[in-house]
Amino acid sequence: MPTIRLATTADLPAILNLVRRVVPLMQASGNQQWSADYPNEEVFRHDIRQNQLWVAELEGNVAGVAALTQDQDAEYAQADWDATETAIVTHRLAVDPSAQGRGVAAALLEQAERLAVARGLHALRVDTNSENAATQRLFPKLGYRFAGEITLAFRPGLRFFCYEKRLD
Repeated sequence: MPTIRLATTADLPAILNLVRRVVPLMQASGNQQWSADYPNEEVFRHDIRQNQLWVAELEGNVAGVAALTQDQDAEYAQADWDATETAIVTHRLAVDPSAQGRGVAAALLEQAERLAVARGLHALRVDTNSENAATQRLFPKLGYRFAGEITLAFRPGLRFFCYEKRLD
């Protein structure tokens, strides 16, 4: 089982290496959600300063990363949920290719659930690129329901599928 903990600035090299390995595979599968520019070191540094970046470790190495925030893009109002409700939102979820299939993403999403419970929140939300077949299989397995398709202004031309898990 992966160990989940808050990320520190000391984790940045490992996180950036992980992203550098993941992005080409995403793009090769037709998923243009991430690029050489995003997510970048500045984005991850901000997440660390906000105490909202989590890493999953396997055998002492960073095997996955996720920003667990309460940040909902304005476009979330397009989805089939109450966009005014505070939720734990998973952003920037990535698993090292060598660790895929070992429960890393599920462990990070379980941490999102623990945060929601600790904060008295009843909704978990996540969006994923319409071309990301792996996450579209994973989210329903973990109790998330499909909540519609949106577009995001900062990623023009892409479509995103939204998922929500209720804790009430």
